[in-house]
Amino acid sequence: MFSNILVPTDGSALSRKAIKRAVQLAKEQKGRVTGYYVGPAWNPRLRDDSIAYRVETPDQHAAQVKKVATRVLNAVRTEAAKAGVPCTTAYGTDNFPYLKIVEAASRNGCDLILMATHGRRGISRLLLGSETSKVLAHSKVPVLVCR
Repeated sequence: MFSNILVPTDGSALSRKAIKRAVQLAKEQKGRVTGYYVGPAWNPRLRDDSIAYRVETPDQHAAQVKKVATRVLNAVRTEAAKAGVPCTTAYGTDNFPYLKIVEAASRNGCDLILMATHGRRGISRLLLGSETSKVLAHSKVPVLVCR
């Protein structure tokens, strides 16, 4: 039923749980997984009077995001390899991760997005937001949420 499962990850314990479930489901379906990480977009940090207090070039930022993505996505590659499930990984940058996740599902021909949620409710959900909720609202691909 699902031949290519996108599993977005941020490296958290909940994301690792979602990775295991995605790999397990892919194995059962004789499918594959696509691991995906979204890092923050580069922007110069400015403070009073537009004086830069953290000078990081776009290239330095890209190298740092790549380093984190490699570490985070290794968990997907390792879990898939243990289960004998084909796996690809990719990463991108954006200040709105849900947009990149939805785009990645479409671009990679995924037929399911399996992702974790922190399960926030009430005011904390309102204040902190939920990338999972945004993916659910904007994705044309089915989304399976795990806690």
